[in-house]
Amino acid sequence: MDIEARSDRGPARPEYTGEGDSEPTVRQQQPIPEEIRSLSTMAEPDYVDLFTMTAGIPGRSPEQWARTVMGDILGRKAQVLWRGLLGLRLSASPDRVAGWKIADRGEDWIRLEAASWFLTAHLVFEADDEHVSLASFVHYDRAIASRVWPPVSTRHRAVVPIVLCKARALLQPAASAPQ
Repeated sequence: MDIEARSDRGPARPEYTGEGDSEPTVRQQQPIPEEIRSLSTMAEPDYVDLFTMTAGIPGRSPEQWARTVMGDILGRKAQVLWRGLLGLRLSASPDRVAGWKIADRGEDWIRLEAASWFLTAHLVFEADDEHVSLASFVHYDRAIASRVWPPVSTRHRAVVPIVLCKARALLQPAASAPQ
């Protein structure tokens, strides 16, 4: 079953605009382009979503975006969810992002992976000078995942646009600072 960002609790907000007039717009994209799907090695995801922000930052890599979103913004609260509720096996290391394994990367993308005893998750960050995207892929390895992930995914879809805008605000000053 391939769920593209829907749940029994209603559809996700398809668009989010930050609080200021200069804030970028984040849109949830459906269907998920094959170009993005191909960046995950997950053969049959049970859940997929994709959010794209219309304002990248020149000179910022996908890894910088991932570290800012996952570590600086989501931080400890997300660790409680990832490790506690989802049971993800995460390990702290400089070659990981907030405990997630850097599984692969290209010039404009990075794929993070984590797994628990009942689900596997991939996050793909894609970034260029004009756009930033975050795609989430989840595979249900055990039946319980189909009961745990859908309610969590509702919150996930509400949070992703907000954290992308917050990450841009954190990365923006650094991008324009003198070298």
